[in-house]
Amino acid sequence: MLLRVLVSVVTFSTVAACMLMMGSCTTGGRNESKDTSAFAQETSLDRVLRQGTLNVITDYNSMNYFIYRGQPMGFQYEMLEHFSSSLGVKLKIRIEENLEKAFDQLADQKTDLIAIGLTVTGERRKRFDFTEPLLVTRQVLVQRLPDNWRRLATRDELEAKLLRSSLELGGKTIYVQEGSVFRKRLEVLAEETGDSIIIIDDKRDVEELVEAVSKGQIEYTVADEHMALLFLKIYPDIDVRTPLSFEQRLAWALNKEQDNELLNEINAWLAGFTSSSAGVTLYKKYFEGSRISSSRRSEFHSMTGGKLSAYDEVIREVAKEIGWDWRLLASLIYQESEFKPDVVSWAGAFGLMQLMPAAMEQFGIDTSASAEEQIRVGGKYLQYLDVQVPESVLDPNERIKFVLAAYNSGIGHVLDARRLAGKYRKDPNIWTDNVDFFLRNKSKPAFYRDEVVYYGYARGEETYRFVVEITERYEHYKNLLPE
Repeated sequence: MLLRVLVSVVTFSTVAACMLMMGSCTTGGRNESKDTSAFAQETSLDRVLRQGTLNVITDYNSMNYFIYRGQPMGFQYEMLEHFSSSLGVKLKIRIEENLEKAFDQLADQKTDLIAIGLTVTGERRKRFDFTEPLLVTRQVLVQRLPDNWRRLATRDELEAKLLRSSLELGGKTIYVQEGSVFRKRLEVLAEETGDSIIIIDDKRDVEELVEAVSKGQIEYTVADEHMALLFLKIYPDIDVRTPLSFEQRLAWALNKEQDNELLNEINAWLAGFTSSSAGVTLYKKYFEGSRISSSRRSEFHSMTGGKLSAYDEVIREVAKEIGWDWRLLASLIYQESEFKPDVVSWAGAFGLMQLMPAAMEQFGIDTSASAEEQIRVGGKYLQYLDVQVPESVLDPNERIKFVLAAYNSGIGHVLDARRLAGKYRKDPNIWTDNVDFFLRNKSKPAFYRDEVVYYGYARGEETYRFVVEITERYEHYKNLLPE
């Protein structure tokens, strides 16, 4: 059963009771009435809702999870975003290319599920639960086309130079991703054909092995057909038409638990999403057309050029000057302008960092400023705000959130929210689940008319989302981009 959390109007008395008795009235997962003293009896779904986070392991490739022009993308990633949103919880992704390590972490309950598009096998079912299939595919051989394939007169000439039968695999050396089901399938084929196949377990992932075939570094590898067809658009000198298996189901894996609540929730959601307009659109985005393959060739794709923007170099310089991770500063810039240097907002904010006219005047620039000047002034403005955040905010991660909030709404509103937090016995030095609650509700009279508030009304929900989106994107940048 999928439920949605509705935000209600909060009165002054409600706020007081909420702060004193419950500790928070923030909206989140569907666990408002859960008894936290009964963790031992909670279901797998209860646990996710209580934590407010869905922890997932996935892999980094051109299909599942990557960054393009500053935006996290990928079929698995976007599916997970839709699902976690339906639960009202945050999505936390970790990358693990080693499948056995991923399975170990799932077995040890260090993650809630693995979303890699795993082939469902009888052996794996003994260890884990699997959702209803996301896709149905089959395993195919990936081999390189002959060097002169474009000059061959007929298709028959080309076919004669390629392996088209499992009987032809005898004596061949085939590289497969370590821990994948591909080894098992090749072993079965070797047994069935009564011939030997030399199987090399490789620590590289499937896409890296396909690239190695394309470059002539290895002769053969194995991939799931839906992935192989995508790789064919990226590496046109490979062939993926030789099947090695019957159709197989690909699904998400969960740890076996006494209850099946999280599994049931995912399956119920999948039943509705895959046939919805959003689900159909998502499928077409990644499996039809050529946009994914063309973006893969861009210098702004994390797997090829590895750049977020044309301004990465100066972003790195400024971030170092102000003591920030460059990926955090880049996430802020993407939030403000999507790396477009001439953007002007309805309120008059300008450029890559959407500086207001007063801030530009304060630091001596105007709308003629270059992209580099905009970023350097933006860095100085962040330092200016950081100085105004009280020294009592000691946690560096929390402090960054205060600075981001001040960047969006002004330091005055942030200080108001701190005073409200202190009044209602929350920690004024912690942003998350403390000060953020008061700022996001500062559009309500019960808050902005409070005697400790000096700066009045604020669109606090906008600022709250501003901080959340920047910090969440920053986590994706850390997953996929080097320091």
